[in-house]
Amino acid sequence: MEQRAARSHGAIDVDVAIIGAGPAGLTAGYLLTKQGKTVAIIEKDATYVGGISRTVEHEGYRFDIGGHRFFSKSQQVVDLWNEILPDDFIQRPRMSRIYYEGKFYSYPLRAFEALWNLGIWRSTLCMLSYLRYKLFPIAQVKSFEDWTTNQFGHKLYSIFFKTYTEKVWGMPCDEMSADWAAQRIKGLSLWNAVVDGLKRSLGLNKRPNDGQAVKTLLETFRYPRLGPGMMWEAARDKIMATGKGQLLMGHSLKQLASDGQGGWSMTADGPEGDVQVRAKHAISSAPMRELAARLHPLPESTLQAKQLKYRDFLTVALMIRSEDLFPDNWIYIHDSKVKVGRVQNFRSWSPEMVPDADVACVGLEYFCFEGDGLWSSADADLIELAKREMQILGLVDPDKVIGGAVVRQEKAYPVYDGDYAANVDAMRVELEAKHPTLHLVGRNGMHRYNNQDHAMMTAMLTVENILAGERLYDTWCVNEDAEYHEAGDEGAEKAIPAREIGTGLSEDQAAALASVRSVPARIKKSA
Repeated sequence: MEQRAARSHGAIDVDVAIIGAGPAGLTAGYLLTKQGKTVAIIEKDATYVGGISRTVEHEGYRFDIGGHRFFSKSQQVVDLWNEILPDDFIQRPRMSRIYYEGKFYSYPLRAFEALWNLGIWRSTLCMLSYLRYKLFPIAQVKSFEDWTTNQFGHKLYSIFFKTYTEKVWGMPCDEMSADWAAQRIKGLSLWNAVVDGLKRSLGLNKRPNDGQAVKTLLETFRYPRLGPGMMWEAARDKIMATGKGQLLMGHSLKQLASDGQGGWSMTADGPEGDVQVRAKHAISSAPMRELAARLHPLPESTLQAKQLKYRDFLTVALMIRSEDLFPDNWIYIHDSKVKVGRVQNFRSWSPEMVPDADVACVGLEYFCFEGDGLWSSADADLIELAKREMQILGLVDPDKVIGGAVVRQEKAYPVYDGDYAANVDAMRVELEAKHPTLHLVGRNGMHRYNNQDHAMMTAMLTVENILAGERLYDTWCVNEDAEYHEAGDEGAEKAIPAREIGTGLSEDQAAALASVRSVPARIKKSA
């Protein structure tokens, strides 16, 4: 790859070194190079950019790793998507269902369908359980189970949350932090869901003026025609076209050392040996635990960071000689008889993901830990497992499967256990206090379950801070008020949410930051 940044004595000299070519890292690189800054980006993967938002190709079939709907309430994020990929978005219908005890439940809920599937007796028990916990809620809410039980009642929690959540995280719900539920299920009301389901079932969700069904972003979404990786490949190409950027594929972080003058010396391990990058600023989307182990000098919070946990993920794609098996983008599998947690239909994301009109292509998603039995299984064994489980679910005749492929994704999900928040805060406070030119961004960089647009927002605010020469924006306020259901209007928020540095911290944490800053941070006022 052509070298785009100045070299001195064997090192690459740039304004900003970026760790990771996922949505956060590439967003930062794109915006910085647009402003004339030089960047060097290292990416561990030798082939793909985009991180968990990449698109993997196998014999002409394309696989989205986890499913990435392009929706954001932030107009600035929407504008950036349109700027990077102006001509390749398609509009797709959104459809998801829940599979439970051999029956399918529309998602969002359709009231009459749910009543029919559950039966009157079980539905009555669900409502009674809901009322019981509304009248007498759990007083000390500590876990995911506590929070969800208070919100929906224990009966609905056990049906629609427990099995699937424990598949995803590999731990009991009573050991998971309530923060996970508060962040990802916030805003979902059982009463509103029932009312909305009744309206859907009766056809009452009409616009008042024209009588047409309301088309919300719960029902449609935009998507790149060749998958989300198309977005990040375009961002990569635009960065390189500026002449200000360099991307080192197949290079992993070996060490990030302070140069003693506010800047950084980054050493990356690549196929041809070590590469050194010297920069005034460093942006890291690497897992916080890995960054802590590679920083020099080691942070005092390294021991806390080492306790952070991650959930890994693999997709088994099956090519099936058949018409499309189901219209859903994906189906959530709330069934303990199988290990699969979710099943995607790639053609429902985009017809161009599947090159053969006579072949259906689905992806079975398995949640695991790196090195466990699932992760370590041979690809052929995983394909056979997927075929058996699709037969158990009644979705596929195994004899019609004509091919398969396996895609593994390490550290797909930062785990929200009981100690994660204290461990993250310890490292965050120390790094922000001691290293104002080191910036944490993205899902794993901040150990926060950010969506793609949230990861981009953290990078956008970070770029503003770098260009201003001070931390004007608190990147940690991104996604604090997010709602899992992506409800509302695309681009409704005209400015990226921002607040004064330190306002989200405890008094002790804020004091720790203030003690090392001679000038208080301020909010940059939006125009």
